[in-house]
Amino acid sequence: MIFSKDYVGYLARQTVKQLIAQKMIQTEKAAILEERVATAMVDELSLEDRINDEVRVILEAFQEDMRKTGASYPEMFKKVKNELARKYKAVL
Repeated sequence: MIFSKDYVGYLARQTVKQLIAQKMIQTEKAAILEERVATAMVDELSLEDRINDEVRVILEAFQEDMRKTGASYPEMFKKVKNELARKYKAVL
């Protein structure tokens, strides 16, 4: 993830604060809402990390075949990552 969890928490607090100030939402428990927004943001921002981990596992399984055929690891990484991003409907 490219942002620290502290910064994501800050972004969540500011987002909730702005939504309340603009009367787009109402809540009695802003702290709980901030926590939930922060969790959702962390999940979304860490999606690319999870995809990268999955790509590494997939390529590790095909490592021997790639070596035999002379396939480029970076090129295959990019192709598999794009396929997984499409599968998960992620925008990276």
